[in-house]
Parts: sequence; structure tokens; C-alpha cells
Amino acid sequence: MNKYAFFPGCVAKGGCPELYPAAVKVANKLGFDLVEMEDVGCTGAGVLSQEVSDPINARTLAKAEVLGLPIMTICSTCQGVIGKANLRLQKDPEYREKINRDYLAEEGLEYQGTTDVKHMLWILGEDYGLEKLKEQVVNPLTGVKIASFYGCYMRRPSDVLQLDQFPDRKKYLEATIEILGGEAVATKGKGQCCGFPILSANERNSLEMCGNHTIEAKKKGADVMVTPCPLCHLELDGMQPRAESHKSQKIQLPVLHLPQLVGLAIGFTPKDMKMERHIVSTKSFEKQIQWIEVLSKNPV
Repeated sequence: MNKYAFFPGCVAKGGCPELYPAAVKVANKLGFDLVEMEDVGCTGAGVLSQEVSDPINARTLAKAEVLGLPIMTICSTCQGVIGKANLRLQKDPEYREKINRDYLAEEGLEYQGTTDVKHMLWILGEDYGLEKLKEQVVNPLTGVKIASFYGCYMRRPSDVLQLDQFPDRKKYLEATIEILGGEAVATKGKGQCCGFPILSANERNSLEMCGNHTIEAKKKGADVMVTPCPLCHLELDGMQPRAESHKSQKIQLPVLHLPQLVGLAIGFTPKDMKMERHIVSTKSFEKQIQWIEVLSKNPV
């Protein structure tokens, strides 16, 4: 059994509350043992300075280290930020000792630099195995054209992604789509920013980016888009109606979270995956799948 310290992040229970139960249902069905981390803070989401966010993330890493477990994330932004902090702490013992002394010692914590941080997408590809995942598919996504959207943090920087050890991490989303029976649609924008980080500062450019990404996917024949990042989902799904107005054209491209796509293929229903919460209707996509409902032994 794969056991992880589960770090769901803020957005999976806030702006995208459909993501958390979908991820837990899928993890349970695949046999993951999740120990949810509750007494931990936000990673900083790339907004807080390193001086502020590194101590917060060091505390999270230390708590997982006490458990003796790797951390599982379901947000690419969380993955990128805590992963970068972890790399700094692992590579620089003096810096790690300073963080331990100045911030963690008061709680009796000390980070030794041994915690691994892995997004659920990487866990499916590396720990669980895509061929094993294929054996769980009961509702193959046959005939469905699916555009992948990694966002910023799941494609760079290479040292945080550990691409020297895991070169396939830049291709796992497409590989997962194909294992589930779908057809991966390649887009130029799949590794670019979705536009969410600049939404409040430059709404016009943010909506332009959202429109460009979703329109490109539609033009290339995509029926649906999938992302491993809830912040990207907030933009590409939540802002899509406004992007339609900005671009003066209909888009109507459903955008799914990664666990939802996996969940639908392994026997969960759209209701199980909270698809009704999406801004852009997923009904057209749902009609493309021949449903066989498989009841989970671990409902959420």
C-alpha cells in the first residue's frame, strides 16, 4: 500500500471544493493510505517572499518527516512552491539549520532534509504505475479528445521537477489520458501560465490568456481539458465565460481536475466527482462515456 502525508492545500477545500473529495475517493479506491496534514500552513503560493514561506514549508516538511512519509500534493502550485523550498533546504545544510534554530526549535521540530514531495500525477506515474491504473479502468474514455494543461509549476524548473531522475514528468498528463482510454490533444499553451496570477492586477491580459488556451484546445478538437492545478481550474473554468465575452466568441470547453478524470474512468459517477460544481457544464463530455458505476468501499 502506498502511504502518504496528504497535503491538500487551500484551494482544494476553498475555491475548488470539488477537488478534495474527488482526490480522496480516487486515492482510497486505488489503495492509497492518506494521513492528512491538518496542522500546517499554506505554502505561500509563490506570492509570499522566500523569507516568509520557507519557514512555513520547512515546518510542513518536518512534520511529514516525523511521520516518516512522503508528501502527496494535489495542486501544482503547492507542489512547485514547497518543492523549491525543499530543494533549498536539502542543498544548504547551514540554511536548514538556521530555519530549524530560528523557527522550528520552539515546537521541538527539526527538519533533516529527508522528505520527498510528489504531486498525485507523479505518484500515479511512478509509485502506483500507469499500467496498474489501466487495470482499474471500467469506463474507458474512448473517443474523447482531451487537452492537457500543466500550468507553470509542473513543467519547470527542471531541478525542482528532478527531471534528471524522472524525465517523464513532463509527459505524465498525456500518458495518463491515454491509459484511461482518451486521446491526448497537444497544445502550445499546456505548460504556460493560465492567467490566474495576474487576474487582479491585469484582468484584460488574464482573460486573454484564458481565452487563448481554451480556444486553442477547442480548435485542435478537444472535447475537454484536464489540469493538475486548482488555480488553473479557477481560471480556465471559472473565468471562461468572461473570457468568451472578452474574445467575443463561444468557447464552452469543460475543464476537469486530474482526480475527476481518473475517477470517472475507474467507476465513479459525475455526481461522485462533484461535476455539478463546475462553471462550464460538463454534460457534453459526460454523454461521451458509456457508464458502468462501481461502488467504492471507501466513500467520502
